[in-house]
Amino acid sequence: MNRTRTFLLLMAVLVLSAPLALAQTELSILQWSHFVPRYDEWFDAYAEDWGKENGVDVRVDHVNVTELPPALTAAIEAGEGHSIVEMLFPATAFIEGLHPLNDINEAAAGAHGERTANCRATSYLPITDTWFGFTHGYIPDPGDYQISLWESVGMPAGPSTWDELYEGGAAIMERHGVPVGIGLSPELDSRMATRAVIWAHGGSVQDENENVVLNSPETIAAVKFYAKLQHDAMTDEVFGWTASSNNQGLIAGELSYILNSISAYRSLQKIDQEAAADIGFVQALAGPAGAFASSHVWQIYVIPKYVQGAELEAAKRFILDHTATYRDAVYHSELYNFPCYPSTVPELDGWLEDDPFGSQPADKLEVLKTVNDWSVYIGYPGTANPAVMQVFGENVVVNMVARVAKGEQSAEESVAQAHARAEEIFADWRARGYLRGGE
Repeated sequence: MNRTRTFLLLMAVLVLSAPLALAQTELSILQWSHFVPRYDEWFDAYAEDWGKENGVDVRVDHVNVTELPPALTAAIEAGEGHSIVEMLFPATAFIEGLHPLNDINEAAAGAHGERTANCRATSYLPITDTWFGFTHGYIPDPGDYQISLWESVGMPAGPSTWDELYEGGAAIMERHGVPVGIGLSPELDSRMATRAVIWAHGGSVQDENENVVLNSPETIAAVKFYAKLQHDAMTDEVFGWTASSNNQGLIAGELSYILNSISAYRSLQKIDQEAAADIGFVQALAGPAGAFASSHVWQIYVIPKYVQGAELEAAKRFILDHTATYRDAVYHSELYNFPCYPSTVPELDGWLEDDPFGSQPADKLEVLKTVNDWSVYIGYPGTANPAVMQVFGENVVVNMVARVAKGEQSAEESVAQAHARAEEIFADWRARGYLRGGE
C-alpha cells in the first residue's frame, strides 16, 4: 500500500470513528423517485431516523430520473443546492464541480471488502486517480418474457441468444401478433438495449485505451441485426417509446420480451398474480462475442464542491452508514437494488432462491445470481469517462441504430456518422486531460 493510499485510509478511519459534532447541521439529499414505491417510504424514514440519532436536520427530495442531471448542473453553476445528489449514471462530466470521495470509498472497501467491478467503474476515473462518486447500488437488467408465448414456439425457457430472440420473437409476432419490446428511441432503456446488441456482436464505442472504435464490421453487423429484429418482430411504436413504455407493455400482456429490470414484474405481482406467474427471466442474451447487458442504472452519490464543513462531514457519514445497512435497502426495494458491496447483504442469494415477495415459483429470480458474469457498464471495455458518457447522453448510439431501422441510411453510413460524432466528443475531453488514448 503506497503512502497516499495509507493516508486516505487513515483519514477515512478517523472519519468513521470520530464522534459527530453536527448539532444544527442541515443535510439535504436529492434522488430519484424509485421505481418501487416501497423503497422511498423506507428510505425517507431511514434518513429521518439517522438525522435524529446524529443531530442533523435531514431533508430528502425525490424527482424523476430525467431531472437529476439538469438539477446537478444548476446547483454546481449556482454554487448552492443539495448536499448529496444521487445520480443514476456515472457523473464524470461533472467531475470538476464535485468533491473527490477517495476517503469514503477507501473506508467502505476497508470495512466491507472490494466492490463489484461495474460499481467500481461507475465511480472511479483512473487517469486522475479520482473517486468522483460513491456507487452504493446497481440494478440488473435481465430479459423479461411471457412464458406461455415462448412455450408456443418451443422455447419455454425463453431465448438465450439474440438469434433465438429473433427467431422466437418473429414467430410469436406472426402467430399471436405480440411483438418483442426493446426500444429504438432516445430514452434510457433503448440506449441500454442497443449497447447490449453491439457488445454481443463484438463492437463498442471505445476500446480499453479510450480510443473510439465504433466504426467496425462488428458494430455494422449488430446494427443490421437490430434493424432486422425491429422489422420482423416489433412495431414502429418503439421509435417513440419512453422509458416506461416497455414496462407498461409487459404489464398489459402486449409484449413477448423486454430487456429491463424486475420493476414491471413487481408491479404486475400487485395487479394480477396469475399474469405475474407467466413472466420468466433470462440472463443477458449471447451473440458471436458473448453475453453482455448493461446494468439498468447505478445509484451513485456525489457531493458538489460547494458543500463544506460540518455539512460535508455529515454527508460523508450518511453515505457510509447507509452502505453499512444495505441489507435493508435491498429488501425494501423488493430485490430491485443490488449491493455494490456483496458482504453487506449476505442474505441475497437466499432471497433469490426463495423470493420473500411471493414469486411463483419461489426461485424465479435465481437467474440474477449470475448477474456479475454478464452485467457491465456504460463505456465497457474502457472506462466510464466523460466522453463516453456524453456519447450516451446525446443518444449517439441509439439514433445510429434507429436511422437504419427506419430505412433512412445504410448501416455503413449511419455507423460512420456516429463514429465521427464520437471522435469529436472524445477529442474535446482528451484535450482537457480526462482521457487516455488518441494514438
